[in-house]
Amino acid sequence: QLVESGGGLVQPGESLRLSCAVSGFSLNYYVIAWFRQAPGKEREGVSCILWWGGTTNYADSVKGRFTISRDTANNMVYLQMNDLKPEDTAVYYCAADQIRMHTLNPRLYGHWGQGTQVTVSS
Repeated sequence: QLVESGGGLVQPGESLRLSCAVSGFSLNYYVIAWFRQAPGKEREGVSCILWWGGTTNYADSVKGRFTISRDTANNMVYLQMNDLKPEDTAVYYCAADQIRMHTLNPRLYGHWGQGTQVTVSS
């Protein structure tokens, strides 16, 4: 089970930290990723992290602004989002699967959370 939290309404330039609590399965050799979906648009990969090594990957649109991290003791994954822009507005989803590589292809992930809304507006 994946449960996201931390979404909300912020102004451009502000920050938010999303959390994803993972339970019910072992995360060995799993990749955990954040995706987002804006109204009328396809689901977009934002960032992913390899659970066993902690290496990360980012979409070009968020590089330098977003940071993904994990807490292996508590089975948590975070997405720190800084300098938010209106175009970051979307429902953000946490996803996981035993893929063993960095990928932001949503079709390869079988476990999904329910999503949390992020709205960036002045």
